[in-house]
Amino acid sequence: MPVVDIDPDELRELTGHEEKGEEELKSDLFGLGLEFEGETEEGLLQFEFGPDRLDRLSVEGVARSLRYHYGDDRGVAVPDTNDPDFTYVVDGDVPDERPYVTGAIVRGVDLDESALDSLIQLQEKLHATMGRKRAKGAIGIHDLVAIKGDALTEEGDGNSITYTGIDPEGDTFVPLDSDREMTPAEVLEEHPTGETYADIVAEYDRYPAIYDELGLFSFPPVINGRRTEVSTESRELLIELTGTDQWTIDRMCNIICYALSARGATIEEVEVEYGESSSEGERTLVRPDFEVETKSVSHDRIETMLGVEFEERAVVDLFERSGLDAVVEDDAAAEGVGEAGDADAGAADASGDDDTTYEVSIPPYRTDVLHPLDLVDDVGRAYGFDELEPRYPDVGTVGGRHERSRLEAATRNALTGLGFEDLLNFHMTSQAEAYDRMNVEAGGDYLGGGDPVRITEPYSEDYTILRPWALPSLVMVLENNTHRAYPQDLAEVGLVAERDDEVNTRVRERRHVAGALARHDATYEDAKARLQAICRDFDVELETPPTEHPSFIDGRVASVVIDGEPVGVVGELHPRVLVEHDLELPVAAFEFDLEALGGE
Repeated sequence: MPVVDIDPDELRELTGHEEKGEEELKSDLFGLGLEFEGETEEGLLQFEFGPDRLDRLSVEGVARSLRYHYGDDRGVAVPDTNDPDFTYVVDGDVPDERPYVTGAIVRGVDLDESALDSLIQLQEKLHATMGRKRAKGAIGIHDLVAIKGDALTEEGDGNSITYTGIDPEGDTFVPLDSDREMTPAEVLEEHPTGETYADIVAEYDRYPAIYDELGLFSFPPVINGRRTEVSTESRELLIELTGTDQWTIDRMCNIICYALSARGATIEEVEVEYGESSSEGERTLVRPDFEVETKSVSHDRIETMLGVEFEERAVVDLFERSGLDAVVEDDAAAEGVGEAGDADAGAADASGDDDTTYEVSIPPYRTDVLHPLDLVDDVGRAYGFDELEPRYPDVGTVGGRHERSRLEAATRNALTGLGFEDLLNFHMTSQAEAYDRMNVEAGGDYLGGGDPVRITEPYSEDYTILRPWALPSLVMVLENNTHRAYPQDLAEVGLVAERDDEVNTRVRERRHVAGALARHDATYEDAKARLQAICRDFDVELETPPTEHPSFIDGRVASVVIDGEPVGVVGELHPRVLVEHDLELPVAAFEFDLEALGGE
């Protein structure tokens, strides 16, 4: 999940609450769904939050949420914009694979070191999340003073830049962090940033490029030119975003504009001119798109989901404290309200009834409000989930633990008793993590080689499949904790899934037990000893005949056979897997099906 670094002093300044201590800020942010993860060496606070609230990827966005939480701001706020002076011209040579562009002009911004760091962090976090590592959307931020308009225009009126496509060996420019002219092809081959993002444009016949009158100054989605580099001296910015989807890059642009507006900057619109050759024909868009959308949710649904009775004015207040606006639309009650002496009707309207519906206005930076339940979630957070009173459901029976849940709990207890640290990892992962980096091929006849369950239209390239086995998740944790002390003994009892046309859903779900021992003297015998102890606790018979598995060293790997059934694998991880994950110590590991310990 995304982690954002926040300077607590800057957060206090932007919220206007200098009196807030760090512990109080942590508590307030936890109520908004941001969980404290630790501190950087520079003293910045690190917070993890759900990937739905991408407007909180910067200290400006977090401060805005806190101001609503404290009641300092209310309702939807839309920044004022100046009329457009710049035009982004999209010509017919733009690559078909990346046809869309958007942007804005920002004037009067005060960029000190902390503000510039925050802007860069926001840019890269948006790239990693909504932009899918720049493949779906990429952001370029330039010093406007270094840009000369009227590029590639015959009339010469107004200011314009041109988004086009060029030959890989075409025009040259000096990219960031370089001191020599390079063609786009040379950037991909010789520049570190170019090497990182070369795969995005590798199959393009023509590469995306943005020109002003002086020439090429941006090679999206790879790198900007050094000529337009932003510094603390920059006061006017040109923002351009290119991508594969107009809606996505427009929303990314909105988030950046709101963050800069919070710094006192003025937003200026731009015109985006698409020619006849574009996929949707000739058209002109005015950006940024600050249109306020609306969605409806009923009063009854809010009360049913939260289990709290609200008056209408209280619900409207909670929406406003969430940064939304709400208007009551209640035709049935409206017929009686306002008539002289009709006190009962007024009381009914104040308390809300089943027919009351709210039309809720959603600010342009909110990309997460897709369904009425998202609105209910905002009401619940503004009210305070900690304030909800638990109560038994109105049914005649009391639930109990499922037998499988009892087995999972007992297995976790056995693992922790053996010195393992119990983990709970994501069930979703990527093809690279589950297969490629583990030296495994999909369709292989071994544990972890099953056909993956793919996610349709995944939100992130990091989560494209359901994991077919659990061990890659443990190895990823080891990879992310090489800076911590060893030994590291990790274990997990969790869900795995693979395609299986023989079951009704075509997805076979199982619970697996996985463990990994990372230490300087980790061996096959160490992993097998833990495995034997677990089997002894559950009174099952263990056998470990030799086998082969591409993730493990030949001759140091065995099949896990419990009560005569092959259910897993145990051994020492292959050096190729260790090197792929930057692990410098040997790792012994095992994984097997939980049901083998007594499940049904």
